Amino acid sequence: MDAKKILIAVDASENAARAVGYVADLLAGSSGFAVTILYIERPPNRDLFADEASWIEAGQAQELRIRTFLQQAKTTLTGRGLAPQSVTIAYVPHCQSPVNDAAAECSLGTSIARDILQFQQRGDFGTLVIGRRGVSRAEEFLFGSVTTKVTHLAKDCTVWVVQ
Repeated sequence: MDAKKILIAVDASENAARAVGYVADLLAGSSGFAVTILYIERPPNRDLFADEASWIEAGQAQELRIRTFLQQAKTTLTGRGLAPQSVTIAYVPHCQSPVNDAAAECSLGTSIARDILQFQQRGDFGTLVIGRRGVSRAEEFLFGSVTTKVTHLAKDCTVWVVQ
């Protein structure tokens, strides 16, 4: 794994923004690093919408919000001295996305943590950064969390959990 390749897994939360800010502060003005900001799509639950059109509309709104967050994250990193060409964005749509039905690569949605780790391994990222989601211990025990699963399943890389 390449220690100078850093993957930041985000979900557009406040904790994800803190993780991006942490990396930006840590690498401020440094050179030789390649940073990728990764989002694995979780589409809106189809059962919550009365019809296909409203589900698609919700999916489009969510994608716009996420892509805006990703651009802001890139701006945060480049604004603190990372070269624009060293920061990339990766948006992996869900295979049943109401918006991205023709994507070459997609997530089955069975495990966001595994999707993140597969991306990390394929990309030879030596460092994986993730924000800890604000769930209680009881919620984490009952439902698990992406951060917990990533830290338990990660191999051959450094994991930074930013809170």
